[in-house]
Amino acid sequence: MKHGGNIYQFAEYLGCLPEQVLDFSANINPQQAVDLNCLQNVQLGTYADPDYSLLKLAIKRRYPAPANADIEVFNGASAAIFSLLRVLQAEDLVLYSPLYSEYAHIGGELGCRLHHINRLGLKNITSTIPKRSTVIFVNPSTPEGQLYDLQELLTIWQAADCTIIIDESFLDFCSADSAAQHIADYDKLYIIKSLSKFYGCAGIRIGFIMAAAPAITELKRIEPAWKLSSLDMIYMQQALANTAFIEQTRQQTVFLRDLLYQVLQSSGLFEHIYPGQANFLLARLAAGSDGYQLQTQLEPSRILIRVCDNFEDLDRSYLRFAVKTRQAIDQLAYSLKALSLKVDSGSDYSRLDAFESIAGA
Repeated sequence: MKHGGNIYQFAEYLGCLPEQVLDFSANINPQQAVDLNCLQNVQLGTYADPDYSLLKLAIKRRYPAPANADIEVFNGASAAIFSLLRVLQAEDLVLYSPLYSEYAHIGGELGCRLHHINRLGLKNITSTIPKRSTVIFVNPSTPEGQLYDLQELLTIWQAADCTIIIDESFLDFCSADSAAQHIADYDKLYIIKSLSKFYGCAGIRIGFIMAAAPAITELKRIEPAWKLSSLDMIYMQQALANTAFIEQTRQQTVFLRDLLYQVLQSSGLFEHIYPGQANFLLARLAAGSDGYQLQTQLEPSRILIRVCDNFEDLDRSYLRFAVKTRQAIDQLAYSLKALSLKVDSGSDYSRLDAFESIAGA
């Protein structure tokens, strides 16, 4: 799974330093809950705790679970997705798209029959699904950031005896309850969470799965020891302990997301901007416009944006913009205003292909 763009490749292409890039392609919180000083006294001469006891305790304090539930940690949400699908060995995999391309990629590699339900194209997403299939739903969704009330869908999925995977990697940005409470009544429900996005530490690779305790026991059976380093665990324990950071981030995200929406709308470049509730916005360019052309036009400003053509059901006219700092959004506003909506028929498209490998999935 690729999250946003490759700023290192982008910076090399432009001949600048990675830290000089304004990266709107990666939806990572621009603020961190703690700084690296918390790692100064970490002991590296011994192995890390193979049971991740203190980290799991910190996670359970931050994310309360039903009495029958347990968790397992992974080296990021990507590793969690792979491990879970490998263990489940689903014959039918129902993907509510658009969503991360990694789900379809792994499912295809494992020989699953893939069924796509287009959330954006249906007025009613409670479509008929195969009995005893495995359902994957991202909430809030990506790339448009819609927060769904899943009660009706959960009822339908349970009636069909489905295994249910809810990816809540962006839920922390919203004041909403987790679907984890339903594990108490349904032992085929799995919740996936990424900690790097909300806590602004993409370099600290920690994600986890919450499910009924027997399901977690089965999941751990083929997991390797020492998946996480002492540095990863200590940093995340400190971040999770900063409870004030939660509401601060949510308030900041609402303010900056509204500002970003206004910037995109006032630019006149976009036909539609989706009113997301996470830390990013999806925008569709006017008819005939190409996201890779806009990416090229923003190159002199060292701004990297996310073209969404490798999301199922989307094309090159869809762009995702992450919520960044006020200064970065102001720079984006300035750069967008400098662009013309009209595409010169003599524009050089030969350089656009170079960016397709830069933009993430």
